[in-house]
Amino acid sequence: MDKVCFNNVKMKMFCLFLLFMLSVAQAKQDMSLAAQKFEVQKHLNRLNKPAIKSIKSPDGDIIDCVHMSHQPAFDHPLLKNHTVQMMPNYHPEGLFRNGKMSKANTKNEGSKSITQLWHLNGRCPEGTIPIRRTKKDDILRASNMKSYGRKNKHSAIAKPESGRPGFVSQSGHQHAIAYVEGDKYYGAKATINVWEPKIQQPNEFSLSQIWLLGGSFDSDLNSIEAGWQVSPDLYGDNNTRLFTYWTSDAYQATGCYNLLCSGFIQINNEIAMGATISPLSSFHLSQYDISILVWKDPKEGNWWMQFGNDYVLGYWPGFLFSYLIDSATMVEWGGEVVNSESDGLHTTTQMGSGHFPDEGFGSSSYFRNLQVVDGSNNLRAPQDLGTYTEDNSCYDVQLGKNNDWGNYFYYGGPGRNPNCP
Repeated sequence: MDKVCFNNVKMKMFCLFLLFMLSVAQAKQDMSLAAQKFEVQKHLNRLNKPAIKSIKSPDGDIIDCVHMSHQPAFDHPLLKNHTVQMMPNYHPEGLFRNGKMSKANTKNEGSKSITQLWHLNGRCPEGTIPIRRTKKDDILRASNMKSYGRKNKHSAIAKPESGRPGFVSQSGHQHAIAYVEGDKYYGAKATINVWEPKIQQPNEFSLSQIWLLGGSFDSDLNSIEAGWQVSPDLYGDNNTRLFTYWTSDAYQATGCYNLLCSGFIQINNEIAMGATISPLSSFHLSQYDISILVWKDPKEGNWWMQFGNDYVLGYWPGFLFSYLIDSATMVEWGGEVVNSESDGLHTTTQMGSGHFPDEGFGSSSYFRNLQVVDGSNNLRAPQDLGTYTEDNSCYDVQLGKNNDWGNYFYYGGPGRNPNCP
């Protein structure tokens, strides 16, 4: 080609023009990549606050011990001069005292408690909070920087009809839940056993959580959520992690997972949102579970979260919400998966243990000791529990009640199977 170009004046001019255009295109691409790199770094600087101490977790996470007053919550304009509430004014009356964490043991002897993997390599000092460091790859996995750490707006839950929650079918989200509605709820509690469900596609997830809901279930849904999840897109691996979420507009613009935006104010220096939980339940072996309580402080109006009986983690300020500034009108407990049908078939992503509820203890996943907080700040058993699943041949739920576990249910499933094509 060089000979052709240099043996012909017109062709030479054309080749020079072509080279010039290619260099311009390359320069634009380089500028675009540089701009993207700059924006990603700027976003990382916003999320990753200066650390007093950093701890390398065995799973590859870095946990930064950040001074409590420097946490992401205080990026919110309405929290600039906020005085941190170091403890709730009131705990709900009748709080179960069943140990820091609970282990239901079937075959193995001895007692082990659930903790977080990063604890093996250190702890954060008093006056700091542990924050899982966000890495460049975490942000690049998201469809765009603004969507990182946020649920898809199609995750919104549709308004219950005929006494049953009818979830948005086109969202690809599937559930197996127990729920109550028709009253004012000021909190909810449950003990959930913890598994590591298999995920088919990186853009799918599997979670088990409590939802406290208020609003019209359309564009102004308020939701506070807490539990455990496996989400390769969000975390870059298949580890089971403690998480929270909140929204005040049906997942459209407000809220996020964990501490990935301003909102939740953490006061605890021992538990990191988004960090790996360990150990996990095993099929027909030891069953490990965690207790989660979310409740509204009757005096200040903030929504608090407690992990186990000893870890009060922090709170969502009441002003973040519209409907939840008063109370929740619905509480849900259970599992959720994303079914992307990537190969035209139902996903094989598991919910809970990946086994159906009729297999029972040691095989199925469970929620036990379900409770709600009433208007007198008392924990009580939920009345008129309902259940819902889109397709019980893929994932199912079964209620039960006894003296040891109170109101409970087994739930979950394998996803695709001969009855769930």
